[in-house]
Amino acid sequence: MSKTIIITGASSGIGFALAEYFGKKGNKVYGLSRKVVSSDCFVSIPTDITEKDQIDKAISEILKTETRIDVLINNAGMGMVGSVEDSTKEDITKLFNLNLIGSVQMMTAVLPKMREQKSGKIINVSSIGSEMGLPFRGFYSASKSALDKVTEAMRYEVYPWNIHVCSLHLGDIKTNIAENRIKTKVSEPYKNVFDKVYALMNSHVGDGTEPLDVAVYIDGLLGKSKWKAHYYFGKFGQKIGVPLKWILPQGTYENLMKKYNKMD
Repeated sequence: MSKTIIITGASSGIGFALAEYFGKKGNKVYGLSRKVVSSDCFVSIPTDITEKDQIDKAISEILKTETRIDVLINNAGMGMVGSVEDSTKEDITKLFNLNLIGSVQMMTAVLPKMREQKSGKIINVSSIGSEMGLPFRGFYSASKSALDKVTEAMRYEVYPWNIHVCSLHLGDIKTNIAENRIKTKVSEPYKNVFDKVYALMNSHVGDGTEPLDVAVYIDGLLGKSKWKAHYYFGKFGQKIGVPLKWILPQGTYENLMKKYNKMD
Protein backbone atom coordinates (compact mmCIF):
# COMPACT_ATOMS: atom_id res chain seq x y z
CA MET A 1 0.00 0.00 0.00
CA SER A 2 1.32 3.44 -0.92
CA LYS A 3 2.35 5.61 2.02
CA THR A 4 2.87 9.34 2.48
CA ILE A 5 6.45 9.71 3.70
CA ILE A 6 8.28 12.86 4.81
CA ILE A 7 12.08 12.76 4.84
CA THR A 8 14.29 15.58 6.11
CA GLY A 9 17.76 16.29 4.80
CA ALA A 10 16.72 14.94 1.40
CA SER A 11 19.02 17.02 -0.81
CA SER A 12 21.98 14.62 -0.59
CA GLY A 13 23.47 11.55 1.05
CA ILE A 14 21.23 9.23 3.04
CA GLY A 15 18.16 11.48 2.76
CA PHE A 16 18.31 11.68 -1.03
CA ALA A 17 18.84 7.91 -1.30
CA LEU A 18 15.84 7.29 0.99
CA ALA A 19 13.59 9.69 -0.92
CA GLU A 20 14.49 8.17 -4.30
CA TYR A 21 14.15 4.61 -3.00
CA PHE A 22 10.72 5.05 -1.42
CA GLY A 23 9.48 7.18 -4.30
CA LYS A 24 10.42 4.49 -6.82
CA LYS A 25 8.42 2.00 -4.77
CA GLY A 26 5.24 3.99 -5.42
CA ASN A 27 5.02 6.00 -2.22
CA LYS A 28 4.22 9.72 -2.12
CA VAL A 29 7.47 11.12 -0.79
CA TYR A 30 8.20 14.68 0.31
CA GLY A 31 11.83 15.65 0.80
CA LEU A 32 12.50 18.61 3.07
CA SER A 33 15.88 20.33 2.82
CA ARG A 34 17.28 23.83 2.61
CA LYS A 35 18.15 23.27 -1.05
CA VAL A 36 15.57 22.29 -3.66
CA VAL A 37 16.60 19.21 -5.62
CA SER A 38 15.24 17.84 -8.87
CA SER A 39 13.89 14.30 -8.85
CA ASP A 40 11.16 12.36 -10.60
CA CYS A 41 10.73 10.22 -7.49
CA PHE A 42 9.80 12.75 -4.79
CA VAL A 43 8.58 16.28 -4.20
CA SER A 44 11.29 18.61 -2.89
CA ILE A 45 10.14 21.37 -0.51
CA PRO A 46 12.71 23.99 0.59
CA THR A 47 12.67 23.92 4.39
CA ASP A 48 15.11 24.85 7.12
CA ILE A 49 13.95 22.62 9.96
CA THR A 50 15.54 24.88 12.57
CA GLU A 51 12.83 27.42 11.64
CA LYS A 52 9.40 26.36 12.94
CA ASP A 53 7.46 28.64 10.59
CA GLN A 54 9.12 27.01 7.58
CA ILE A 55 8.21 23.55 8.90
CA ASP A 56 4.58 24.58 9.48
CA LYS A 57 4.41 25.98 5.95
CA ALA A 58 5.81 22.75 4.47
CA ILE A 59 3.40 20.51 6.40
CA SER A 60 0.46 22.72 5.39
CA GLU A 61 1.53 22.44 1.76
CA ILE A 62 1.72 18.66 2.01
CA LEU A 63 -1.72 18.40 3.62
CA LYS A 64 -3.28 20.36 0.77
CA THR A 65 -2.88 17.26 -1.41
CA GLU A 66 -2.47 14.42 1.10
CA THR A 67 -5.04 13.09 3.53
CA ARG A 68 -2.47 11.23 5.67
CA ILE A 69 1.07 11.42 6.98
CA ASP A 70 2.19 7.84 7.47
CA VAL A 71 5.92 8.16 8.08
CA LEU A 72 8.40 10.82 9.18
CA ILE A 73 12.10 10.04 8.81
CA ASN A 74 14.09 12.63 10.75
CA ASN A 75 17.33 12.30 8.82
CA ALA A 76 18.62 15.89 8.67
CA GLY A 77 21.67 16.44 10.82
CA MET A 78 25.30 17.47 10.87
CA GLY A 79 28.54 16.36 12.44
CA MET A 80 30.92 18.32 14.62
CA VAL A 81 34.58 17.60 15.35
CA GLY A 82 37.06 19.12 17.76
CA SER A 83 37.95 18.91 21.41
CA VAL A 84 35.39 19.69 24.10
CA GLU A 85 37.66 22.44 25.44
CA ASP A 86 37.98 24.19 22.09
CA SER A 87 34.28 24.07 21.16
CA THR A 88 32.42 27.38 21.10
CA LYS A 89 28.95 28.19 22.36
CA GLU A 90 27.96 29.25 18.83
CA ASP A 91 29.00 25.91 17.27
CA ILE A 92 27.38 23.85 20.03
CA THR A 93 24.14 25.80 19.67
CA LYS A 94 24.15 25.42 15.87
CA LEU A 95 24.62 21.66 16.22
CA PHE A 96 21.86 21.13 18.78
CA ASN A 97 19.48 23.42 16.88
CA LEU A 98 19.60 21.03 13.94
CA ASN A 99 20.28 17.60 15.45
CA LEU A 100 17.88 17.91 18.38
CA ILE A 101 15.55 20.90 18.18
CA GLY A 102 14.94 20.61 14.42
CA SER A 103 13.98 16.95 14.77
CA VAL A 104 11.67 17.72 17.70
CA GLN A 105 9.98 20.51 15.73
CA MET A 106 9.37 18.11 12.84
CA MET A 107 7.76 15.58 15.19
CA THR A 108 5.50 18.16 16.80
CA ALA A 109 4.40 19.30 13.33
CA VAL A 110 3.26 15.83 12.17
CA LEU A 111 1.86 14.48 15.44
CA PRO A 112 -1.55 16.22 15.26
CA LYS A 113 -2.28 14.51 11.91
CA MET A 114 -0.96 11.17 13.15
CA ARG A 115 -3.16 11.41 16.25
CA GLU A 116 -6.18 12.26 14.11
CA GLN A 117 -5.62 9.20 11.89
CA LYS A 118 -4.62 7.07 14.92
CA SER A 119 -1.44 5.78 13.30
CA GLY A 120 2.00 6.86 12.27
CA LYS A 121 5.67 5.95 12.35
CA ILE A 122 8.62 8.20 13.16
CA ILE A 123 12.25 7.20 12.69
CA ASN A 124 14.84 9.44 14.28
CA VAL A 125 18.16 8.85 12.57
CA SER A 126 20.77 8.65 15.30
CA SER A 127 24.29 7.28 15.47
CA ILE A 128 26.07 4.35 17.03
CA GLY A 129 28.24 7.14 18.43
CA SER A 130 25.31 8.32 20.55
CA GLU A 131 25.93 5.35 22.85
CA MET A 132 29.41 6.52 23.84
CA GLY A 133 31.34 9.76 24.02
CA LEU A 134 33.50 9.62 20.89
CA PRO A 135 36.89 11.34 21.12
CA PHE A 136 36.83 14.73 19.39
CA ARG A 137 33.15 14.21 18.60
CA GLY A 138 31.79 14.75 22.11
CA PHE A 139 29.08 17.21 21.19
CA TYR A 140 27.96 15.19 18.17
CA SER A 141 27.59 12.16 20.46
CA ALA A 142 25.74 14.34 22.97
CA SER A 143 23.32 15.79 20.41
CA LYS A 144 22.34 12.35 19.13
CA SER A 145 22.15 10.91 22.64
CA ALA A 146 19.76 13.72 23.59
CA LEU A 147 17.57 12.84 20.60
CA ASP A 148 17.60 9.18 21.71
CA LYS A 149 16.28 10.09 25.15
CA VAL A 150 13.56 12.29 23.66
CA THR A 151 12.61 9.34 21.43
CA GLU A 152 12.36 7.02 24.42
CA ALA A 153 10.14 9.51 26.27
CA MET A 154 7.88 10.00 23.26
CA ARG A 155 7.25 6.27 22.94
CA TYR A 156 5.35 6.41 26.25
CA GLU A 157 3.51 9.57 25.31
CA VAL A 158 2.18 8.70 21.83
CA TYR A 159 1.46 4.98 22.03
CA PRO A 160 -2.28 5.48 22.85
CA TRP A 161 -2.72 6.71 19.25
CA ASN A 162 -0.87 3.78 17.65
CA ILE A 163 2.10 6.03 16.83
CA HIS A 164 5.46 4.26 16.83
CA VAL A 165 8.80 6.00 17.34
CA CYS A 166 12.33 4.61 17.26
CA SER A 167 15.98 5.63 17.06
CA LEU A 168 17.99 4.19 14.18
CA HIS A 169 21.66 4.23 15.14
CA LEU A 170 23.85 4.27 12.05
CA GLY A 171 27.52 3.46 11.72
CA ASP A 172 29.65 5.18 9.09
CA ILE A 173 27.75 5.67 5.84
CA LYS A 174 29.47 6.68 2.62
CA THR A 175 28.24 10.28 2.27
CA ASN A 176 29.65 13.81 2.10
CA ILE A 177 29.16 14.35 5.86
CA ALA A 178 32.86 15.16 6.19
CA GLU A 179 32.39 18.22 3.96
CA ASN A 180 29.49 19.58 6.02
CA ARG A 181 30.76 19.06 9.56
CA ILE A 182 31.31 21.87 11.99
CA LYS A 183 35.07 21.77 12.52
CA THR A 184 36.27 23.55 15.62
CA LYS A 185 39.74 25.08 15.50
CA VAL A 186 41.89 22.67 17.48
CA SER A 187 44.40 24.13 19.91
CA GLU A 188 48.03 23.05 20.12
CA PRO A 189 47.79 20.62 23.06
CA TYR A 190 45.33 18.41 21.12
CA LYS A 191 46.60 18.89 17.57
CA ASN A 192 48.81 15.83 17.08
CA VAL A 193 46.35 13.28 18.40
CA PHE A 194 43.39 15.04 16.76
CA ASP A 195 45.04 14.91 13.33
CA LYS A 196 45.42 11.12 13.64
CA VAL A 197 41.85 10.61 14.84
CA TYR A 198 40.45 12.94 12.17
CA ALA A 199 42.23 11.15 9.33
CA LEU A 200 40.95 7.81 10.61
CA MET A 201 37.44 9.24 11.00
CA ASN A 202 37.36 10.34 7.36
CA SER A 203 38.71 7.01 6.12
CA HIS A 204 35.92 5.21 7.98
CA VAL A 205 33.34 7.36 6.19
CA GLY A 206 35.02 6.65 2.84
CA ASP A 207 34.81 2.92 3.57
CA GLY A 208 31.28 3.18 4.97
CA THR A 209 28.08 1.40 4.08
CA GLU A 210 26.21 2.57 0.97
CA PRO A 211 23.20 4.86 1.60
CA LEU A 212 20.99 2.53 -0.46
CA ASP A 213 21.61 -0.21 2.11
CA VAL A 214 20.15 2.09 4.77
CA ALA A 215 17.03 2.56 2.63
CA VAL A 216 16.56 -1.21 2.30
CA TYR A 217 16.98 -1.62 6.07
CA ILE A 218 14.42 1.12 6.82
CA ASP A 219 12.01 -0.49 4.36
CA GLY A 220 12.23 -3.62 6.49
CA LEU A 221 11.57 -1.62 9.65
CA LEU A 222 8.45 -0.06 8.16
CA GLY A 223 7.10 -3.55 7.54
CA LYS A 224 7.21 -4.42 11.25
CA SER A 225 4.03 -4.10 13.30
CA LYS A 226 5.95 -3.46 16.55
CA TRP A 227 9.13 -1.50 17.06
CA LYS A 228 11.90 -1.65 19.59
CA ALA A 229 13.18 1.69 20.87
CA HIS A 230 16.60 1.27 19.26
CA TYR A 231 17.94 -0.31 16.07
CA TYR A 232 21.59 -0.49 15.03
CA PHE A 233 22.80 -0.60 11.44
CA GLY A 234 26.37 -0.58 10.22
CA LYS A 235 29.50 -2.65 9.99
CA PHE A 236 30.08 -5.26 12.70
CA GLY A 237 33.22 -3.56 14.01
CA GLN A 238 31.19 -0.46 14.89
CA LYS A 239 28.00 -2.14 16.09
CA ILE A 240 29.95 -4.38 18.50
CA GLY A 241 31.07 -1.25 20.37
CA VAL A 242 27.59 -0.85 21.85
CA PRO A 243 27.20 -4.17 23.71
CA LEU A 244 30.88 -4.07 24.69
CA LYS A 245 30.24 -0.77 26.47
CA TRP A 246 27.41 -2.39 28.40
CA ILE A 247 29.43 -5.35 29.62
CA LEU A 248 33.07 -4.27 29.91
CA PRO A 249 34.58 -2.30 32.79
CA GLN A 250 34.86 1.37 31.85
CA GLY A 251 38.66 1.38 31.89
CA THR A 252 38.86 -1.64 29.62
CA TYR A 253 36.37 -0.14 27.21
CA GLU A 254 38.23 3.16 27.10
CA ASN A 255 41.48 1.35 26.30
CA LEU A 256 39.76 -0.45 23.41
CA MET A 257 38.39 2.85 22.12
CA LYS A 258 41.84 4.43 22.27
CA LYS A 259 43.27 1.59 20.23
CA TYR A 260 40.39 1.69 17.73
CA ASN A 261 40.97 5.41 17.25
CA LYS A 262 44.78 4.99 17.10
CA MET A 263 45.26 7.26 20.10
CA ASP A 264 47.91 5.08 21.79
